Amino acid sequence: MSDSATHDETRAQPELLMPQAVLSRTAERLSEKYTGIFSPQTVERYVFESYTALRRTSKIHTHLTMLAGRFAADRLTALAQSQGDAPKEVPEVLFICFHNAGRSQMAAALLTHRAAGRVHVRSAGSAPTHEINPVVVESMTELGLDLGDAYPKPLTDDVVAAADVVVSMGCGDACAIYPGKRYLDWELDDPDGKGIDEVRRIRDDLDARVSALLTELTSPVPA
Repeated sequence: MSDSATHDETRAQPELLMPQAVLSRTAERLSEKYTGIFSPQTVERYVFESYTALRRTSKIHTHLTMLAGRFAADRLTALAQSQGDAPKEVPEVLFICFHNAGRSQMAAALLTHRAAGRVHVRSAGSAPTHEINPVVVESMTELGLDLGDAYPKPLTDDVVAAADVVVSMGCGDACAIYPGKRYLDWELDDPDGKGIDEVRRIRDDLDARVSALLTELTSPVPA
């Protein structure tokens, strides 16, 4: 076998290893949820695209099919919201940073906790990494907030389109601009490579900003 053939075979291997059957079953279940909104073909495409996107940065693939299902469901809900096919009962906030492993994850967890259902929150990264920063996880655990179910996810147009407020934190120009949305740019240090004391400072800064944003989003509008 030539070197070229061997290289082509190696390059094709990840596709051959894709758990087609599990992803297809996931797509079938989600298709039932979105009956009348999206075709089964659209749902299946979102599931497989979500798996492929997460696989690019993930180092451990054990639970990747489950995460792909969650990611696809959230994206489909966002798409339905942006198209007016799903109700938006509360404001939608999207936090974006570079890796979706530190600032955006902390902000999302803090706002979700503070809002207690009054705001729906998503987060994403312009260049997501493979895991949440463990020092970030430790700092959030100190507040009783568990990031165990959180995972870095790539930024997609559907979640931007569904958001009412988009908060960027060092993600560059990766975010698509949609009319009628509020865009905020929060300048904070990146917790990557920093010790627990510095991460606590970033966390507390975020908490203050998140609390102020929550007040703005939930205060009654003057007549």
